[in-house]
Amino acid sequence: MPTYLTPGVYVEEVQSGARPIEGVGTAVAAFVGFARTGPFHEPTLVTNWDQYVQLFGGFTEGTCLAHAVYGYFANGGGAAYVVRIGESRAPAGGPRESPGAPAAARPVPLGGFLVAARPGASGLSVEIAAPDGENPPEDRFRLLVRQGEQVVETYDVSTRKNVKGYVVTQLRASKLVEVTEQRESAQTRPAAQTVTLPDAPAAPAAPASGEVARHDPAEYVGDIAARTGFGGLEAIDEITMVAVPDLMGAHQRGDIDAEGVRTVQLAVISHCEQMGDRVAVLDTPPGLTAQQVRAWRNDEAGYDSRYAALYYPWVRVFDPATGRNTTVPPSGHIAGVWARSDAERGVHKAPANEVVRGAVDLELRLSKGEQDLLNPIGVNCVRAFPGRGIRVWGARTLSSDPAWRYLNVRRLFNYLEESILLGTQWVVFEPNDDRLWSSVRRNVTAFLTEEWRRGALFGRTAEEAFYVRCDRSNNPQESIDQGRVVCEIGVAPVRPAEFVVFRLAQFSDSTSIVDE
Repeated sequence: MPTYLTPGVYVEEVQSGARPIEGVGTAVAAFVGFARTGPFHEPTLVTNWDQYVQLFGGFTEGTCLAHAVYGYFANGGGAAYVVRIGESRAPAGGPRESPGAPAAARPVPLGGFLVAARPGASGLSVEIAAPDGENPPEDRFRLLVRQGEQVVETYDVSTRKNVKGYVVTQLRASKLVEVTEQRESAQTRPAAQTVTLPDAPAAPAAPASGEVARHDPAEYVGDIAARTGFGGLEAIDEITMVAVPDLMGAHQRGDIDAEGVRTVQLAVISHCEQMGDRVAVLDTPPGLTAQQVRAWRNDEAGYDSRYAALYYPWVRVFDPATGRNTTVPPSGHIAGVWARSDAERGVHKAPANEVVRGAVDLELRLSKGEQDLLNPIGVNCVRAFPGRGIRVWGARTLSSDPAWRYLNVRRLFNYLEESILLGTQWVVFEPNDDRLWSSVRRNVTAFLTEEWRRGALFGRTAEEAFYVRCDRSNNPQESIDQGRVVCEIGVAPVRPAEFVVFRLAQFSDSTSIVDE
């Protein structure tokens, strides 16, 4: 309370007791895959197709990332983070060459690193200089790339692996040089020096198929400390769905084997489970019949997760890179359908019976009998219906738990949990008493009541749809002494009308009873 010492009129602003909980966004996708240009292993926000083209170069033959992002925006997606992977990297101790690539220039030791000119680059020298500012950290330095007498690239980097400025990570974006670590790399700034790099042989013309060098699962999974691969997505809280569209394309080309595919898909599922607020959008291998997909799902993949959904078959779309139609994984288009359904109906509505925009045809047109094999095991089918277009015809997770069978239930809980989490941050360090518990009950109840009115919760009344308990019954003195506030919330989510049954019977006037 303020202290008043002089007579007069005083105006005070008081904090309102109401702190409404606002719903968080539910449709922000993350895509990990191959692109023509752009930064490597750096989650980059794009909000429309034009931004993607400017940053990552648009459609590239032989890759699926651009088609996935285009399909996402075409189907209603509004924002996405893109992580570009796929550059050729050298293992510890020396450079690795892509299959069929020319011999690389001899690498030159530079402090704790090996530096080499990229294929086709010539007349290069590299200078190590001290960073700007007084008393800079011992791991920081500036690396300048010169071509002739002109400085053409400048990087502020670090020798530490677990920071974003790690020199090996930063110079992946360089078009002239590549830097790889040695087995025993120094953790301190290398001495100031300038080194001339041997010219590298010219790179061969890119193959017409747009092939990408073979990569192991580590390229996709990445490293949390270095913020690469899936690890780079952990720091971005607003992501709600993750897709790896180029994974199955790489498998189709032979760049990653079946075991590698399973490793990557398990890694993206694990990432979503650990984050607890996002769902993996998975693709099946290409070219499989319904029976083969069933066998792959049960015997090879075997995933069991309430944070993942699987879609089949691939879709045919127009490819501007070749001027003809091509078959691509459906995950990008599906993520867009999720976003559109959320915007038009809400996250509680199952994102199914929705048209897939941009899909010209399907790799395989499924019959009802074939879907009968797949729907019970959590394979969401994309079907073509006469006069109704190509539609998503499934909305299940890969969970064996019936409570988490439906995708909209999982995503609704993600939405509720995240909204309540962010909307109750003000509670921390407040006096832990009845007034606080009453405020928490009031705010959470108001939020859930609004969700019930929107149709997200099941029940004729709000009391049937949810309950909120935060009082002395679940906050005993022992909990108060530990500084804990416990709020128990129960909700009844709506589930989709997956099986609609109309029972018909013959009706005879002679058997009817008429009250006259």
